[in-house]
Amino acid sequence: MQAARLVEYEQLQISAWRDMGILDALKGSNLRSPGSIRHNGARVSDILAAHQKFVRGESGGKRADFSGADLSRINLGGANLTYADCGEANLEGANLRDARLTHADLGGCQLRGADMRRADCTEANFSGSDLTEARLGGAEFFRANLSGAVLRRADCGVTNFREADVAGAVFAGADLKAAILRETKLDNVDLSGVDLSTALLPRGYNAKEATPKSE
Repeated sequence: MQAARLVEYEQLQISAWRDMGILDALKGSNLRSPGSIRHNGARVSDILAAHQKFVRGESGGKRADFSGADLSRINLGGANLTYADCGEANLEGANLRDARLTHADLGGCQLRGADMRRADCTEANFSGSDLTEARLGGAEFFRANLSGAVLRRADCGVTNFREADVAGAVFAGADLKAAILRETKLDNVDLSGVDLSTALLPRGYNAKEATPKSE
């Protein structure tokens, strides 16, 4: 019964995505609907529909390939992008709130100002991505790859970075209030201008003795 309800919910969500192009235009929304954007000749909403089947192991399913796509300001709130390939895509200003991005490839992506609050990014790849001023509050980055990523002035309040790879990442000016950094190696990480007083830090890590990088 639960599986049937999940399928019904996803079908309704996909239908809503297709219809939102007209609604967005009428309401003057700053976000773009998946039904109004095409990538490699196909509507993003159709690519997402095929991806849902892929995730569920159904016939006719196909892994979403958004590599290099212009998805700026797209509305993907609550979307299931598990295992999706979004490498080097432009997702600046996108809504990915509550999205499922587990094991997804977002390496080299442009995510400036994106809303990723409460998104599940477990073991996802964000290496080399630009998340400047992104809203990541409550997001799950457990074992995610954030090596070389830029998170300047990002809102990372209550975000879980446990066991994430943040080697070479830039958190300068970010808000890490109550962020979880337990079992996360913070060597060679730019934490300049960051208040770590309420963050859950690795055992033995002394924030006062750490020497953050400067711009």
